[in-house]
Amino acid sequence: MIGFLFSKSTLEQVFSNPFFLLVVIFWAWMFVDAVRREEWIWALFIGFFFLSAIFYYFLVYRPNRGSAGMPSFELPGAGDRSRIRELEDQIHHLDKAHHHAELGEIYLNQGKLEKASACFDAARERDSEDLDIMALQGRCFVAQERFDDARQLLEKVVSDDVRHDYGQTQMALGEAYSQLGDLPKAIAAWSSVLEGNTYSQARVLLAEAYLAQGQKEAAREQLQEVLSDSSHTPEFQRRKERIWVKRARRLMSKAEAI
Repeated sequence: MIGFLFSKSTLEQVFSNPFFLLVVIFWAWMFVDAVRREEWIWALFIGFFFLSAIFYYFLVYRPNRGSAGMPSFELPGAGDRSRIRELEDQIHHLDKAHHHAELGEIYLNQGKLEKASACFDAARERDSEDLDIMALQGRCFVAQERFDDARQLLEKVVSDDVRHDYGQTQMALGEAYSQLGDLPKAIAAWSSVLEGNTYSQARVLLAEAYLAQGQKEAAREQLQEVLSDSSHTPEFQRRKERIWVKRARRLMSKAEAI
């Protein structure tokens, strides 16, 4: 089906026949929706058989549209673009630190690190003591591989609030320590995070540090926790932590082979 849709003859019909264009748009819409919902079997059928898109629409899409906070249809990044415009307007009229920080966080999540860094600089010029802004800029420094700058900022935040952002800030600090070659401090940071949370990311990073130090049993213990928890967590949580579960499986194989 995919090969047919993108063949030369099909593309010529798409541009010459508005009805056929609507059919292709509908097929693509259902295919993308199935992928977003992680309905892999449906996505496979839709990819090969157009009629499957019609069945999917009535059996899955319509009964579940808007479920779990999912919009029925939205172009990728549309929400972010709308919020960016709102924040730019608010910055123009009000110029508040938290507006710059929120805009920076959107850019950070998009991987636009230079824009994010400029926003965090502007936010800290207006409020240099806000822990949330400092933590966001510290995370940005980690992403930019400015690990010493990240360490300095994140240490200030954690010293004031060790559980800041539900342990996410301390987890980022652990990553900065690790990249600077200070594994004992990284291990201490991630262990502290896990005293009050069960983040798969923290467990996997901790396991990697243990393996680097030759502590195979300690690493296996953390990895086993990740793999055991993955089968008992809600669907939205499994999607969020899938990358770390896969990484845990690879590390477990490595740990068992050592």
